[in-house]
Amino acid sequence: MLINPIYSPDSQRYENGMTYRRAGRSGILLPAISLGMWHNFGDVDTLANSLAKAHYAFDHGITHFDLANNYGPSAGSAEETFGQIMKKSFAPYRDELFISTKAGHDIWPGPYGDWGSRKSLMASIDQSLRRMNLEYVDIFYSHRYDPQTPLEETLQALVDIVRWGKALYVGISKYPPEAAATAYRYLREHDVPCLCYQGRYNLFNLEPEESGILHQAHEAGAGFVAFSPLAQGLLTDRYLNGIPEDSRVARGGFLKREALTPETLQKIRALHALATRRGQTLAEMSLAWLLKDDLVTSVIVGASSVAQLADNLKALQNISFSDEELQEIKQIIQP
Repeated sequence: MLINPIYSPDSQRYENGMTYRRAGRSGILLPAISLGMWHNFGDVDTLANSLAKAHYAFDHGITHFDLANNYGPSAGSAEETFGQIMKKSFAPYRDELFISTKAGHDIWPGPYGDWGSRKSLMASIDQSLRRMNLEYVDIFYSHRYDPQTPLEETLQALVDIVRWGKALYVGISKYPPEAAATAYRYLREHDVPCLCYQGRYNLFNLEPEESGILHQAHEAGAGFVAFSPLAQGLLTDRYLNGIPEDSRVARGGFLKREALTPETLQKIRALHALATRRGQTLAEMSLAWLLKDDLVTSVIVGASSVAQLADNLKALQNISFSDEELQEIKQIIQP
């Protein structure tokens, strides 16, 4: 028996139930569910587990892997892990993959290790490519709007990154509507259109709807890619009966105990009851709700295990909602 057999992907990977959606007015086709590497692929995780999750994802039609320069922990280690996965498994299948990375959050010391200056973005894309063992990424995002740097400087850096062959496409993430409007216009006028907007969107965070970001992206010809679709675990069955000792809330990470208020817990239980009637878990229904129409191109999920990723993929089996179900959800989640 081979200790480390050469990876051979499932020959039926495009017939395993995955669907693909066009990102705005472009040739980009993203899987409805993408795999994000924010907190489960860093140097605190084993390479064996990371390989298993990446292999399972690709075997089930997930071709989009979402990273950023500071993903880990520690910062940069998720890209390093992905670089090992590329080298060990994915290199022969590079042309099937759609790999994204970003720059804009704190990554190295000093004034250029953060935000959106040209120097920061240029240095970051070069570092990311080295870490991931790639010649180019498929899409490079400005990870957040920088209110201090002239927006034209940030956007021109994105244009040049594409023209120099370091990325095929560009996108923006978490930009407020006014800055996003400028970005769409500037990039279009410079023949490098913004084709993806990445934003936090879930049943407990409707800001993309309420701010107009969702429809703005659609009108600008950009696909909307949703991250944090399960509200960092709140929209799962995990907290129905309190706070498990091994949960994100208990560990005191980004998700704080204060987030699980009695009102929130009541909403979680009501949504869980509806999901059960639909024959889904709360997580499956929450993902399906984001994919119910064409305003969302792809939903990025994180996964600590293959089993968790497999559960998330079940959401694709039913993304249709009746008017009554949508109305019930609206009544549950309204403040």
